[in-house]
Amino acid sequence: MATAAYPPPPPYYRLYKDYIENPKSAPEPPPPIQGTYNCFGANYATEYVLPSLEEQGVRQLYSKSPNVDFKKELRSLNRELQLHILELSDVLVERPSQYARRVEDISLIFKNLHHLLNSLRPHQARATLIHILELQIQRRKQAIEDIKRRREEAQKLLKEALGTLDGQ
Repeated sequence: MATAAYPPPPPYYRLYKDYIENPKSAPEPPPPIQGTYNCFGANYATEYVLPSLEEQGVRQLYSKSPNVDFKKELRSLNRELQLHILELSDVLVERPSQYARRVEDISLIFKNLHHLLNSLRPHQARATLIHILELQIQRRKQAIEDIKRRREEAQKLLKEALGTLDGQ
């Protein structure tokens, strides 16, 4: 059996043997997993919540309100980052021994930028999924139009063939 070109189906196929006659005879799928689960030896949670910066021990530089204007905050942090990088270059030229504090400030800004971007990931995933589904719909509509066009061509050829046969 291990060397067969086409191995037999898994044993649970028997659960679906009467599916065509009675679709309700198939077992119900298991309920969705709640809480944590183990996959390949690692524990995962079903609900992923991005930990706040305070929970990670990092000072939050942007607004703490629930309705954050991401665009405004990202621009603000980007400008602040540019300013700190310029200050770092100035400090490296004039007072090289004082660079550590500037690097820590830059690191803090990067952590805040990174956290803001990660909080946008669910929106990005949703937008990506919508885009993929729209592309699939567009491809299917094109395929349907192509099938209709080919069907019309085939019908036209059949009519011409029938006309040729009737004329003989």
